Amino acid sequence: MNTLKIHPKDNVIVALRDLYAQTTVRNGSSTYYLHNDIPAKHKFFIEDLKAGQEVLMYGVVVGRLTQDVTQGSLMDTANTQHAADSFQYRGFSQQWTPPDVSSFKDRHFMGYRRADGRVGTANYWLCIPTVFCENRNIDVLRQAMEEELGYGSSNIYKNYTRALLRAYDSIENLEQVDLSPESTQHEARVFTHVDGIKFLQHQGGCGGTRQDATVLAHLLAAYADHPNVAGVTVLSLGCENLQVEDFRAALFHRNPQFNKPLLVFSQQQIGSERALMQHAIKETFIGMVDANKLRRTPQPISKLTLGVKCGGSDGFSGISANPAVGYCSDLLVALGGKVLLAEFPELCGAEQQLIDRMQDAKTAHKFIKLMSDYSFAAEQAGSGFHMNPSPGNIKDGLITDAIKSNGAAKKGGTSPVVAVLDYTEPANKAGLSLVCTPGNDVEATTGKVAAGATLMLFTTGLGTPTGNPICPTIKIATNNRLATHMSDIIDINTGAIIEGQKTIEQMGIEILEYCILAASGKIIPKAVQLRQDDFIPWKRGVSL
Repeated sequence: MNTLKIHPKDNVIVALRDLYAQTTVRNGSSTYYLHNDIPAKHKFFIEDLKAGQEVLMYGVVVGRLTQDVTQGSLMDTANTQHAADSFQYRGFSQQWTPPDVSSFKDRHFMGYRRADGRVGTANYWLCIPTVFCENRNIDVLRQAMEEELGYGSSNIYKNYTRALLRAYDSIENLEQVDLSPESTQHEARVFTHVDGIKFLQHQGGCGGTRQDATVLAHLLAAYADHPNVAGVTVLSLGCENLQVEDFRAALFHRNPQFNKPLLVFSQQQIGSERALMQHAIKETFIGMVDANKLRRTPQPISKLTLGVKCGGSDGFSGISANPAVGYCSDLLVALGGKVLLAEFPELCGAEQQLIDRMQDAKTAHKFIKLMSDYSFAAEQAGSGFHMNPSPGNIKDGLITDAIKSNGAAKKGGTSPVVAVLDYTEPANKAGLSLVCTPGNDVEATTGKVAAGATLMLFTTGLGTPTGNPICPTIKIATNNRLATHMSDIIDINTGAIIEGQKTIEQMGIEILEYCILAASGKIIPKAVQLRQDDFIPWKRGVSL
């Protein structure tokens, strides 16, 4: 199969292979003469159209023509600009048929059950600063504890640099030095039941607006309260906007029964850096001794919360990896679990189909307001949702934001939307929730973990080396080439869908099976192995 028409209403077709000008291709019972080369992942028009007419893909408006086009010509930024249908609440009329989950009914994963009944897929100790002034001391804490406790990074690159240093007397010798994987060394963990000690850093907490400090307080509280976290060490300066009292208030507002170890150290109160670090290291060590007493126990799959994210997307994202993740999402919802779909700039053009899946007017109007306010703020800053696609997205076939968005929305499957959450709001309802975050990879994953994601499914067509400090992130390739070319960051390959070797449903089942293993600690995703511990708080309205 060389082409794909996604929806009967579409007036463009996707090239699954490189197609060439002056050739004829078939799709179903129709044939098309190509006037241009059509690279794989790109689209061509299947009829003559006039400037101003709408471009349809996924059965909806994804663009508007800026010039006349002929049948068989390439869709690109020269002839198509972003456009999308308007949206409104028009009642809930969805009749959802859940997928068959009988094969998963009696399954479980091995998770860490917390006192409040939530279940973690990992057991981390978390170290956070209330203000950027303490970032250096967080680094000192990392240097003091990480490698000594067996959580240090691989020595492969240090050993490579050391070998170069020994050979630096001549260029010829340097050229002979190779990066040897055999030089990798891992220290044994002291605390075998603590999956890691994680160190967050940020540029907030003071100097910005009071709103920034408030949002940061709720974000850090969400991470401290996360079911993948066993205990928390907090470093404070003392004079910052984000006071420790504000952080505590946000934490106990989120969870009045919060009872994990919470170790707080204020530098201005304690005095010298030496005294601060001595207290922090000793008390953190003691806390980790207790955290190491926790054990994984069998837990129902309904206790999983999946965040679904795409980054480095390509023209195959919306027809392979994202729909496969969407089917996995539907499976989990049918089993009573939670799924979090975010990236509001990447829902632009898919709003109506999401609103139609919302069960009540209050949820729908909250979504409409958050989308509208966010879009307005972006425009006030001289931008707009239409500017979301990156150069890499466009080069690989995502010509407009609406094309990207309709493909991105596939990650949320087809189940009803049970809740719409503002940034840092927790997901408390089983089912699919929408979470207001930017499209930016790290800001979005940071926000979804704050909402409660305990595993992250991250699809990519171009390759994105990112993850999260406390939420295991599973990378899913949209195509075979990426899975081979960047195999060190990819966990699952959905390229078999493009090749016609597997169905979306088969890949969705495989993804859920992988999630169960990863949630049980039996598989360690590549992002965790590579320590892709990325964390960026969102400042409202300045990021797509």
